[in-house]
Order: sequence, then C-alpha cells, then structure tokens
Amino acid sequence: MGNAGQANYAAAKAGVVGLTRSSAKEMASRGITVNAVAPGFIATDMTKDLEADAILSAIPLGRFGTPDHVAGTVRFLAADPAAAYITGQVLQVDGGMVMS
Repeated sequence: MGNAGQANYAAAKAGVVGLTRSSAKEMASRGITVNAVAPGFIATDMTKDLEADAILSAIPLGRFGTPDHVAGTVRFLAADPAAAYITGQVLQVDGGMVMS
C-alpha cells in the first residue's frame, strides 16, 4: 500500500520485503529464520498530529495500534517456539489496513 508523495518510503519498504525473503532463503540451511514486521499506524509521537478520522476509516479495527502490539509480534517471532517454522514472512501489524 502506498501513498501519493511517498515513493521513497514505498521503495524502502519493498527493499525490506526483498531483503527479508532473500535472507530467509540464504539462512534457512543454518536453521535461522528471518522475518519482518510491518507496522501500520501506531499511536506514538510520530502519529499524534495526523488526521485521525481519515486514517481510522481505513483501518477495519477502527483504532491505532500500540507499541506493545508491535513489540509482542517481534517477541513472538524471535522467541516463541511456535514461530520456529515461520520464515520469509512480512507480518502486518496494522489492524487490517492492507485489506482495505
């Protein structure tokens, strides 16, 4: 998902996706998993001055995420045995926004 005027940001995110997938393939033979987390709008100082109504209407859950939502996802991928078979994935922590 991209926004007008943010081609540089979209290109950087696409680079992270490519790096994640390539690294996952490269590291798999060593038993190392590689994944990325792609946060949506998270309630932080960076987002506090944004037009919330317009953004919230694009988020199916109807609210901003929290830093704990992102941290919990990272913790799961890095430390939970249930994540041991997940590699090369980009997990969206965005309240369903990419579905909109």
